[in-house]
Amino acid sequence: FGIEVAFTERNEKMATDATAIIAIPEALLETAATRHFEGTLDLAELAAGPDTYTFAAPVSWSLEATNTGDAILIQGTAAGDAATQCARCLEDVTYGLEGDIEGYFLIGGEEEAETPEDMEGDEFDFLPANRKIALIANTAPVAFGAIGVPLIVAALLLEVPLVPLCDDDCKGLCPQCGANLNEGPCGCSRDEADVEASPFAALKNFDFGDK
Repeated sequence: FGIEVAFTERNEKMATDATAIIAIPEALLETAATRHFEGTLDLAELAAGPDTYTFAAPVSWSLEATNTGDAILIQGTAAGDAATQCARCLEDVTYGLEGDIEGYFLIGGEEEAETPEDMEGDEFDFLPANRKIALIANTAPVAFGAIGVPLIVAALLLEVPLVPLCDDDCKGLCPQCGANLNEGPCGCSRDEADVEASPFAALKNFDFGDK
């Protein structure tokens, strides 16, 4: 699974130059201290594997940052309407995505922080020296699950379907004429020779990955 992000500039309540950066204040370095952050972010596109999702409206996000004593725990949600094409009939389909934002940032840096014994290496990160956490960043595509995947992107990516469909019973396109069979029979011959001669014949045995 690959991730590719594009975004446009927008003045955000809790964001800096559209990268959604939250600055951890001095007061939040006290054990048990907590603070609420929220904002919106313009995501132009989100590519997940072969599918590209577009957002007509900004993605909204809200989170709580809590000092657990040795780390800053980030918990919240990100939500937005993502549009793509149905994998069978190619019609537009929109998904209302709402994913959980989660992050665990050890205080003290890599040299001073004590690594949790009950957590895997990809389950935590280190709080930067400038105490700024990027919820999304203008980076090159990165592998899903890699350390440093922007938190908002990770939250939304976990909610997109493996195969986007307009309906579970979508009939797809006619392998001969390409007509949308959800709109009714197209009248094409079902003779095997005719089907194989059609430029849409490749659709007949195409693996959409939904079986």
